[in-house]
Amino acid sequence: MIPDFSQASWIKSTRSQQTTDQCVELAGVSGYAAVRDSKDPEGPKLVLEGRTWRNLRNQIKAGTFDRR
Repeated sequence: MIPDFSQASWIKSTRSQQTTDQCVELAGVSGYAAVRDSKDPEGPKLVLEGRTWRNLRNQIKAGTFDRR
């Protein structure tokens, strides 16, 4: 069962541009992580198990998805 993120504390990504409203936010609840668009906080969220989130985060940091 996916936890309720309605009361979660959302943090802005350090990679998001601080001068615009185009930001990605992240929250963690009960072993899950969720990502949302800060312009649409009530909209859809990408929810991943903690292990899956860590794997994705590591791949992003490694540049796996960078355009070449």
